[in-house]
Amino acid sequence: MAYVILQVPPFYRCRAFCGSRRFHGLCMLALVTHPDYDIPLPDGHRFPATKFSKLITSLHDQGLFGHFTPVTPTAATPDDLGLVHCPDYIAAIAEGRLPEEALRVLGLKWSSVLRNRSFLAVNGTMLAARHALAHGLACHAAGGTHHAHFDYGAGFCVFNDLAFTARRLIAEGAVRSVLILDCDVHQGDGTARILADDPAIFTCSLHCRNNYPARKATSDLDIEIEPGTGDDDYLRIVEMVLKRLAEDESCQPDLVLYDAGVDVHADDRLGNLALSHDGILARDKMVVQHFRSRHIPIATVIGGGYGHDIDEVAYRHSLVFRAAHASASAGKG
Repeated sequence: MAYVILQVPPFYRCRAFCGSRRFHGLCMLALVTHPDYDIPLPDGHRFPATKFSKLITSLHDQGLFGHFTPVTPTAATPDDLGLVHCPDYIAAIAEGRLPEEALRVLGLKWSSVLRNRSFLAVNGTMLAARHALAHGLACHAAGGTHHAHFDYGAGFCVFNDLAFTARRLIAEGAVRSVLILDCDVHQGDGTARILADDPAIFTCSLHCRNNYPARKATSDLDIEIEPGTGDDDYLRIVEMVLKRLAEDESCQPDLVLYDAGVDVHADDRLGNLALSHDGILARDKMVVQHFRSRHIPIATVIGGGYGHDIDEVAYRHSLVFRAAHASASAGKG
């Protein structure tokens, strides 16, 4: 089923522009996904290319899937993506003519499947954001492609769904301000550079100090975390950041896009931090409930997660859905 909201509901538009922090109650919890999200890659590739379908399986196995309303995105158009990406780069992805060096930086081989899922997934985050605006909270079973820059892809990221969603919603007049809260272990360098001159979009990245990318960008707020940091210290940092953002007059968002990367886990193949499953779940619950308690709509994306056991990676990604369900259930009481 293709499901697209073309206009922001009038009640949200009133909330955004009249200053009210109220929106209609959480009557549905959307899970945005698509069967074409998996990417065919050779065995041993560092990117766990089937984690997207494995995530859905994990949600079913845990009895979580039934608590969500699944919706599927349609593909973004090249004109849509021109809001954040160079037309020549968009065309190169669409037509399969990226040079070898560009593919090396991207970390993926071009294929028609990669092309199709890239145009789908970027709109998946947009769809999740629209549902969050309508209902307070929504989740995307992909997204967080924060290393995609204006005119090139990098770090397994083709198009930047976070920058695209934030900038498009503002351009439409759906919101006046957006916070991108990026808790992936790697800095959201593409997001920060694309949005460097967008005062209505606040970029915040919590990432490991010694990790990819080697040359960091400048977000509105960068929090560099020491390698080996575990649950307790990490959660104190997240709590401090949430308090700091709440007190920052330049960060009063109408919408939060939350990158719930799970490459902060101790066993992550590309991580360098030391969180447990319980630590990741506590982080996600803290973030989701913080913004829900402030009546600020929040859309979640899964971000990075790497490992030799794809089922375990998928389980890690399921934790933000568990946190969303817990918050939604508490809100109904």
